[in-house]
Amino acid sequence: MTHRTRAQDSRPRPSTGAARIDYSGAVYGSLLAASVVVGAGTLGSFPRLELVLLLLCTGVVFWAAHVFSRILGARLVQQAVSREEVRRVCADERPIVEAAVPPAVAVAISPLLGLGVQGMAWLALAVALAGQVGWATLAAVRAGASRRLILVAGAVNLLLGLVIVVFKAALQH
Repeated sequence: MTHRTRAQDSRPRPSTGAARIDYSGAVYGSLLAASVVVGAGTLGSFPRLELVLLLLCTGVVFWAAHVFSRILGARLVQQAVSREEVRRVCADERPIVEAAVPPAVAVAISPLLGLGVQGMAWLALAVALAGQVGWATLAAVRAGASRRLILVAGAVNLLLGLVIVVFKAALQH
């Protein structure tokens, strides 16, 4: 199976007024955020502000890497890259960063909920995984998938999330 960038995608774009919505960045960003929470949690006690910044900065770095790879990919196939195309790619990949915000907010508000470091990490992980499953399910619904495929999309993303939870639990012992 070959990977095609959106710039190489030959599918017709919707007419103006109807925005094309791609949830893959939000799903990916949520999984990335969950991985950051698990990774940070294995390092021991992590100050909340540092974890908030780590989540947001990691989202920005991965967003930039995706933007760069898509633009470079377009150049490699000799497609002109205009400023408008760069702005469009930046906007298309924005959900990667946006997906880091809810877990970061969960970390930031965790003291208000009386949570210690472990509770904070579990809350942020739960928020990230809920986002991942939610975005994948919404993507399937918006794509007009059958109920069965919607359930599969949600279940697969839940399974991926549970794998991360197992890693977190195993690394804490």
